[in-house]
Amino acid sequence: VQLVESGGGLVQAGGSLRLSCAASGIPFDDYAIGWFRQSPGKEREGVSCLGTSDGAKFYADSVKGRFTISIDTAQNTIYLDMSSLKPEDTAVYYCALGEDSATIATMWSGLFDYWGQGTQVTVSS
Repeated sequence: VQLVESGGGLVQAGGSLRLSCAASGIPFDDYAIGWFRQSPGKEREGVSCLGTSDGAKFYADSVKGRFTISIDTAQNTIYLDMSSLKPEDTAVYYCALGEDSATIATMWSGLFDYWGQGTQVTVSS
C-alpha cells in the first residue's frame, strides 16, 4: 500500500488549504481512509475519516464545520478541504488507511494499518 500526501504549506489564520492523498495497492474491498495530525509534544489525533462501504464521514469536534473530507473513488484519492484555519491547526497531517469497520467513527489510530509520510501544515497568526 502506498499513500502519497500533498498540499501542505504555510497559510495565514483564516485561510484555506486542500490536502490530497493518493492511495494505491489497497488490499481491501471496502476501506477506511482518513487524516490524522500531530504537533510537537502532542499525541496523534484523528481529524476526519470516511468508510467506502457506506460513505460515512466522521470529523473531530475541533474541525467540524471547517474541514470537509471527500473521495474520488475512481482515483482512490481523498481530499481534506480546510477552511477558517487556526494556528492550533498547525501540525503534520498524515493520511491513513485500514479496513472499513463499524468502529472507524472512533478514529482510533490502531484501526489504520497503513500511513503516509505526512505533510506539514503551518497556520500563522
